[in-house]
Amino acid sequence: MPPVTSDAQGKGTPRRDQAEKARRGGSRALAREAHTRDREPRGAPGGRATMCELYSKQDTLELRRKHIGPSCKVFFAADPIKIVRAQRQYMFDERGERYLDCINNVAHVGHCHPEVVKAAVKQMELLNTNSRFLHDNMVEYARRLVATLPEKLSVCYFTNSGSEANDLALRLARQFRDHQDVITLDHAYHGHLSSLIEISPYKFRKGKDVKKAFVHVAPTPDTYRGKYREDHADPASAYADEVKEIIKEAHSNGRKIAAFIAESMQSCGGQIIPPAGYFQKVAEYVHRAGGVFIADEVQVGFGRVGKHFWSFQMHGEDFVPDIVTMGKPMGNGHPMACVVTTKEIAEAFSSSGMEYFNTYGGNPVSSAVGLAVLNIIENEDLQGNAVRVGDYLTELLNKQKAKHTLIGEIRGIGLFIGIDLVKDRQKRTPATEEAQHIIYKMKEKRVLLSADGPHRNVLKIKPPMCFTEEDAKFMVDQLDEILTVLEEGIGAQSESVISENAPCRAKMPNEALSREWLDDGTLDPRENPSRKRNGLCTDKHSLLSKKLKT
Repeated sequence: MPPVTSDAQGKGTPRRDQAEKARRGGSRALAREAHTRDREPRGAPGGRATMCELYSKQDTLELRRKHIGPSCKVFFAADPIKIVRAQRQYMFDERGERYLDCINNVAHVGHCHPEVVKAAVKQMELLNTNSRFLHDNMVEYARRLVATLPEKLSVCYFTNSGSEANDLALRLARQFRDHQDVITLDHAYHGHLSSLIEISPYKFRKGKDVKKAFVHVAPTPDTYRGKYREDHADPASAYADEVKEIIKEAHSNGRKIAAFIAESMQSCGGQIIPPAGYFQKVAEYVHRAGGVFIADEVQVGFGRVGKHFWSFQMHGEDFVPDIVTMGKPMGNGHPMACVVTTKEIAEAFSSSGMEYFNTYGGNPVSSAVGLAVLNIIENEDLQGNAVRVGDYLTELLNKQKAKHTLIGEIRGIGLFIGIDLVKDRQKRTPATEEAQHIIYKMKEKRVLLSADGPHRNVLKIKPPMCFTEEDAKFMVDQLDEILTVLEEGIGAQSESVISENAPCRAKMPNEALSREWLDDGTLDPRENPSRKRNGLCTDKHSLLSKKLKT
């Protein structure tokens, strides 16, 4: 399969001389001599781009199927996008088509930010080495990082991924008091290591995984779809009391709590923001039990909420976690992560006698990249941008909620927003198939979104922090068009109803039911019984499937 170069028309056809080289020297020789050509992709925001393909899209897919583990899934699996270049909040495919990226909380300050690239290259030209050598970049970055946190959070452990950070956080917590048990939230996801899959109900395979005895699952503090809703007098206390009861039961069984762990805002669980006061009460109960509070900021930290640098800070100054983990946005795509904790917990960890060693954690290049990201957040006022654009986007979406019955709730803060789609606003029935249909239709309109939550019915908006009001307006306009057509398709058939006593399964178009995989390799929603349609259905849903194909 020879290399392919994107030409001005976006076609990927190997040149005749390349084909001849392929016959003579094979693909390895071609890979060395892959032709590149400067071109201006349609809609590219300034400058010319050098884009190179080693293979056609189909060949890339075939090689992926052959050599990449089948559990490693891609976005839009029914029709994946081949991305060859990115800039700020835009991504470009092999044909030069521009996509508005509303997914990448990894490219935090913008794809390929020149200051990040410059910092990485400059340091790489000088030195990159084992983190056991003394180097100013690590300590300078640690100093800058802890300056953004409450005073007691002052000791850093650098890692390479959020999963590594959360695994280390568990080790710190368990060593602190020599307790073992962990309280986690339902639908939580904290990473792909074995230790984290065990505490991530989001990854539990229904009917196959047996929850470990040391794992305790508390209800997600979701006031829209959860056990205690917005009409409850005090949902924060009610949800916190669930944790209190878990601790009580654990103690009655002779178990001891090491930690409570939660994302400051639950992402994979459906963009859930805990009610005010919840974390304070939980921390009180956990501390009383001899445990620590771990705030997972891997997806939601570094100013995404706008008004605060860390998402946990929006819960008030009287709440300070004992351990904070961070990752994804930290290096703007460069693999770096960190655990920050108190001096007391760090000393307890050290007293075990076991050395903590991470070859690459905090290396000179990673630290240089991290410093560049911190500088950009400040110099470009990306927190202010998150407030302004986030507020504007939320306002636009609430207008769409008033217009479209498929929108049950808009929730979020800053550039972390969820759109909870429902079939019925009163019953709050998750609109799972509709959500999958929408993200594929949005892709056709060159807007990249994902769907998540327990029922995969929540549209997630977590773009690079350089997202603009113009981007927000464009995204919402496309969504409005898709929802209008979708609801017309439903409404046109609402009069014709099959007997409500006849069970049936709604047949949605292939693209709507195709596997939608998230960045963490989430299981196929069709393989999770919790996502299957419950109860009976009417022919408006089955007829909708025909309408959606248009």
